[in-house]
Amino acid sequence: MSVSRSLRLSFLTATAVVSLLALLTGPASSATRHTTRSQITVYAAASLTNVFPAIDKTEKYSFGGSNTLAAQITQGAPADVFASANMTLPTQLFQKGLCSKPVVFTRNTLVIVVPRSNPAHIHSIYDLTRSGIKLDIAAPGVPVGSYTLQILKNMNLSSAVLKNVVSQETDVREVLAKVALAEADAGFVYSTDAKTVPKKVTVIKVPAWAQPKVQYGICVVSKSDDKTDAKAFIKRVLSRTGQKKLHNFGFLARVKPKHKG
Repeated sequence: MSVSRSLRLSFLTATAVVSLLALLTGPASSATRHTTRSQITVYAAASLTNVFPAIDKTEKYSFGGSNTLAAQITQGAPADVFASANMTLPTQLFQKGLCSKPVVFTRNTLVIVVPRSNPAHIHSIYDLTRSGIKLDIAAPGVPVGSYTLQILKNMNLSSAVLKNVVSQETDVREVLAKVALAEADAGFVYSTDAKTVPKKVTVIKVPAWAQPKVQYGICVVSKSDDKTDAKAFIKRVLSRTGQKKLHNFGFLARVKPKHKG
């Protein structure tokens, strides 16, 4: 075999190997390029602790009282999305130019929880007026705390019930924990939170006519470095799949259905 023919065969062989490697590695590299994205930070109300990771487990979450999270965002905390247990706080941030215009993404209701053993024998909201009852609620600035005060005002029970408050917490999960541990006789929480510890608390319903309008708002934080992925997260929450997840965890539809007359 001549030297020129040998070199020609070696070149063709090397070219074939390179082509084969390109076929094997090309699609994988392309797939990786299209699926890789940055992780965003979501500041969310404590009542969303269980459901948000179920909607999207890939993001970084910081759960707490909505008022505390809003204050942190105001001070420049590195959040990409803010999900509040009311519309008031994100609307205030929007008015200050600190987040996009918030949209309602779900609703909720309040209930009273008592320890499973119910040592104080509480069976209705009116029992909270009895002397000696140890009531735990969230602080007024926390959405669930404000909703609690609104219920008591709607039922003309404010003075009679608030005299029995022994502690005010920074978020709804702290109220739930105190009652579940029987450190308080009763507490006001969201119905969705009560569902997370069914073996530790008993639920007492609040009259429907006294319920406040509990709407959750979500927005993109203006200082976010990744607004595209932040918007994509909100889109997932608002999607049919995201709404179904919220429903599965006990949350209500974004818009209250109209009753047919």
